[in-house]
Amino acid sequence: MFFLLLAVPLTVFFGHKFLGDRKYYFVSLLVILETIISFLVSFERKKPSAKELVIISVLCALTVCGRLVFAHIPQFKPVLALIIISGVCFGAETGFLVGAMSAFVSNFFFGQGTWTPWQMFAMGIMGLLAGICFRKGILHRERFSLSVFGGLVTFLIYGGIMNPASVLMYQANPDWQMILTAYITGVPADAIHALATAMFLWFLSEPMLEKLDRVKVKYGLIEK
Repeated sequence: MFFLLLAVPLTVFFGHKFLGDRKYYFVSLLVILETIISFLVSFERKKPSAKELVIISVLCALTVCGRLVFAHIPQFKPVLALIIISGVCFGAETGFLVGAMSAFVSNFFFGQGTWTPWQMFAMGIMGLLAGICFRKGILHRERFSLSVFGGLVTFLIYGGIMNPASVLMYQANPDWQMILTAYITGVPADAIHALATAMFLWFLSEPMLEKLDRVKVKYGLIEK
């Protein structure tokens, strides 16, 4: 957790400050590498099987497909809902990995750019927070709890990262007034995104968690 929270933001800052915010493929690959290192270190102690890695890959694929299917509806997508479900079911590290990888892969369809590493970090944080809050007992598996949590973190955390990022990406000399304006103008889009996340969690969380639990039991993927 310490590695993810420290290394990823520093990498994004390094790309913005010293690479002119143009080497986004390089920065994205660094973020992926850092995520994978953290993932491997964490799961090395759990001795993960190929079955577990396949399930995580499927979760990434489902998240990417969810973004593609709803591509023509601005902000209304099941992406963060699926990432939160991944974090709740398989833990914080897996949630971060699913979020970061899904952002990177889906942008091959939507377009890579300076926003890619920011999205990777923001989506990864959603899965990380879900896993941590569930482990600590703050978040419960009931769809009401998941929906409220998903709506709040989407609006406050994801929007709180991506709104100032839009200023840093496109303004040569950003200031606090620009960032505040970005927050204010981003409220409608963030509200739609939060509502979509809450709605998808309301309808998808229980059946998906039930199916993922069955897979975990059937293939011995009980979280250690």
